[in-house]
Amino acid sequence: MPDGRNGDSRAGLNRSRLASSALDADVLVVGAGAAGIAAARRLRELGRSCLVLEAGARVGGRAWTDAAGLDLGASWLHVAEHNPLTPLARTLGFTLHDDGRRQRDLLLAHGGRLATPEERAAYDAACEAWEAAAATHAAMGGPDIPLAEAVPRGGPWDATVTHWFGAIINGIEATRSSLQDYAATLLEGQNLQLREGIGTLLARLAEGLPLRLATPALRIIDGQVVETPAGPLQARAVIVTVSTGVLADAPAGGGLRFDPPLPAEVRAAIAGLPLAPVMKVALRVVGEERFGLRPFARLSRMVEGAEDRPISWMLWPFGRPWAVGYLGGRLAESMPDAGTAEAAARAELARYFGAETVARSFPEAATVAHWAADPLFRGGYSYARVGAAGARAVLAGAALAEGRLRFAGEACHSRYAGTVGGAWDSGVRAAEATHAALG
Repeated sequence: MPDGRNGDSRAGLNRSRLASSALDADVLVVGAGAAGIAAARRLRELGRSCLVLEAGARVGGRAWTDAAGLDLGASWLHVAEHNPLTPLARTLGFTLHDDGRRQRDLLLAHGGRLATPEERAAYDAACEAWEAAAATHAAMGGPDIPLAEAVPRGGPWDATVTHWFGAIINGIEATRSSLQDYAATLLEGQNLQLREGIGTLLARLAEGLPLRLATPALRIIDGQVVETPAGPLQARAVIVTVSTGVLADAPAGGGLRFDPPLPAEVRAAIAGLPLAPVMKVALRVVGEERFGLRPFARLSRMVEGAEDRPISWMLWPFGRPWAVGYLGGRLAESMPDAGTAEAAARAELARYFGAETVARSFPEAATVAHWAADPLFRGGYSYARVGAAGARAVLAGAALAEGRLRFAGEACHSRYAGTVGGAWDSGVRAAEATHAALG
């Protein structure tokens, strides 16, 4: 990586050489995830030419539907009543399933036994109390505190509920995330899953867009030039939709560099919005065994001790023969590779059905999505560190280089953060703001 003087000199040469060259597009969009696709579609609706640059070999970003039809990234259209992707999915004829909320087909209490009806009721009550306490403490204002400090502790189900809403739902332990951000981005409403997959939906919505795959952006100069391995591209403006994980990686020599460097407040916002290290492990059952459980069955168990971090499960989505485990927080961070994650998932599933049954029923190697290990993403979805509750608004509102450089993505959405719908809406807003700035 060049030092500051060499970098400035090189930038100067690029500016001089490109000053009179023809534009490659009005707007360059960096990243072909939900935000990038949405931005490009909206720019074209507004009559602007655009070009989308994607470092990877596919579109969709952290929404990835594999060849087997598994959503290994984004899996739900959250708050579907207000999600901009819901009507698009319906228009395209996708099959939507209402996932419901907090239903557990198997809930294990201490010792691996099934929870009694009374314990299930206690668990549900603990969930309600937990959410109410978080909302009440957030509404009180004052300095931001860890989410864990605002919620009930000490009750028989409190640690289990905290693990569920923290490491599983939020992707990170409640001790490590902002109360104010959690409350501001709390998701309520209908959650829909797509039989065809959310990654498939985004791929359909990207059809016809001017797009270059396997074209990473290396450096952005003055919000007008994007350096790539194939050479520089020039536009009137640039919208950056890569993850905050990648943006934060730039000081270490990776990620995406900016010339001039980003302002301190923007760098602080990026640092305050890391990506949760969420993982998915999918095991395919062979044969007709379904353990007496319906499609979309949910499995979870009581936390047993301070170091216990259960995996949450959904089985047989859309009747398919898959058991999908969700790992987050320190458990996911402790998994160096796919094999370790698979072993942990099998051990967890054995708590429900026994080790011999799991080995016999799931003989094939697992499919593992290890998002934190992927240099194109560096994690699953963003959370706010304690004290960084306002970082999303800072990043979304950054209009650098006289409005020619803007950011979009789920981390930029102050209401629907961490969701593909929030990313899509953020991309639309960035496109509209860029269009207005260009005049």
